[in-house]
Amino acid sequence: MPWILTKYAITAAIVVAVSEIAKRSDRLGALLASLPMVTLLALTWLYVEKQPAEKIANHAWYTFWYVVPTLPMFLAFPRLLARFGFWPALGLSALITVLCFALFAWAVRPWGIKLL
Repeated sequence: MPWILTKYAITAAIVVAVSEIAKRSDRLGALLASLPMVTLLALTWLYVEKQPAEKIANHAWYTFWYVVPTLPMFLAFPRLLARFGFWPALGLSALITVLCFALFAWAVRPWGIKLL
């Protein structure tokens, strides 16, 4: 139990730090948020917990494919925010991401990449 609380504390501290930095600097906050911190933490936790190399490698591989369809959301959100406000823009952005993900999963399936 202490280990999982340590993981939560470290992970939460990083997320809070990024949001606090973003309050002071849009660019620096965005730069830090764009780094794959969650993935790096997940890979680290998997390694520290002695998961097999194949499992760690699969996590990184699938993360790549899951990130690609999320990118349109970052273009749509600022425009939606200006037009509809925060919560509707966030909801619509999530919907756009789900739709992009479904289309992307369908598009890469012929190459043997099974995301769903």
